[in-house]
Amino acid sequence: GVFGISNMDDFDTAQITYFGLYALQHRGQESCGIAISKNGEITGHKGIGLVPEVFSEKILDRLEGNVAIGHTRYSTTGGSSVENCQPLIFTYKGGKMALAHNGNLINASKIRYELEDKGAIFQTSTDSEVIANLISRNGLKCSDLVEVLTKTMEVIEGAYALVILAKNTLVGIRDPWGMRPLCLGKIGNSYVLASENCAFDVIGAEFIRDIDPGEIVLIEGGSITSIKSKFNKPHRFCIFEHIYFARPDSSIDGASIYRSRLEAGKLLAIESPVEADMVVGVPDSGITAAIGYSRQSGIPYGEALIKNRYVGRTFIQPTQQLRERSVGIKLNALREEIEGKRIIIIDDSIVRGTTSYKIIQMLKNAGAKEVHMRISSPPVLNPCYFGIDISSKEHLIAANYSIEEIRKSINADTLAFLSVESLLKTPIGAPVNCFCTGCFTGEYPMKVPMHLGKDILEKNC
Repeated sequence: GVFGISNMDDFDTAQITYFGLYALQHRGQESCGIAISKNGEITGHKGIGLVPEVFSEKILDRLEGNVAIGHTRYSTTGGSSVENCQPLIFTYKGGKMALAHNGNLINASKIRYELEDKGAIFQTSTDSEVIANLISRNGLKCSDLVEVLTKTMEVIEGAYALVILAKNTLVGIRDPWGMRPLCLGKIGNSYVLASENCAFDVIGAEFIRDIDPGEIVLIEGGSITSIKSKFNKPHRFCIFEHIYFARPDSSIDGASIYRSRLEAGKLLAIESPVEADMVVGVPDSGITAAIGYSRQSGIPYGEALIKNRYVGRTFIQPTQQLRERSVGIKLNALREEIEGKRIIIIDDSIVRGTTSYKIIQMLKNAGAKEVHMRISSPPVLNPCYFGIDISSKEHLIAANYSIEEIRKSINADTLAFLSVESLLKTPIGAPVNCFCTGCFTGEYPMKVPMHLGKDILEKNC
């Protein structure tokens, strides 16, 4: 998750950024950081852990300035280490700059090799530092910031939502395909940028609009400049944001995440009905779809899984071992609601399958008579190369087994997935045919290098 503010009021810049990052904590729980500019001098603080663990009041009081950017991270390229925490602060010809990045570049390895061949030294293993290095090199050739950023966009390929701090200027950039989200808001006379507009609600800001694909916005001194780059492509927003990643109280590119998930549940009930006594959602991202399924089917919605609110999201834990361990301490079954009943359990996706097995066993151990699993997205068959940690077909259960084989392996009485056709109808209000569905269909918006899946797998392992 990325956040930025150009403070033209009497707000505490660091505290506003802190609360913005808190609202975006669901987008990354490994590390976080803030970079802040005071009279053009950039300083910062970052570390491994959740936002309230990394930042104390004492640390926030030290972060003085009127322009800031922040980042919450879970690793897709580059491991989970202090060196890879963001924002990255670096020096180029125009002075110090800070950068925070959401997404993945598909040509980062190639660019990195070429830059290292020319003498570049890298401190991290992230593709975000590749962007920083390109900006630094382009800054040697020209002094105009827009030209530097445009030249950088000419080279990088893939998914990126960037917030950049250059002296007293706050910059936001969204990739030409619009794969990762970025939006603009305003609080008082101050402009803010964030991955999702739920961050604006927390700080009392008004949502203005989404940043367009390929757009560069520069904010300084209470004024905003928009540059529509020449790199625009057909809009291909990541559909997995609607399925799982984004918060339900966000809207992205005109489509409510909550309504998308509600609609997915309704369509799932139409496509895959089953007789049962109760519909249950896997907390938290399966709950809205479960409500939709219940409303469409007429089967009562019930609370059968109790979540420990102090445990994070299992999908974005950095290792599979941690994911599996998290399930047991994250959820517990409510025997009084379950015993003797036929349960429909709704989840947003099945990626590796281990979590689903544990949840179904939990329900059956609590006395469920039958457990029917319904998934509010299609089978995940392919890797994601653009910023979601779906790394290799080797680890994707649906890429290696039939639906019936998956059903047996997770011990469900029945199993069904939402079709791709229905999934594309769920983001109500979004432009038609504007989504990347590569993880389901194998049809990516751009050509992906053949070696990339192996590279991503090795880095994540």
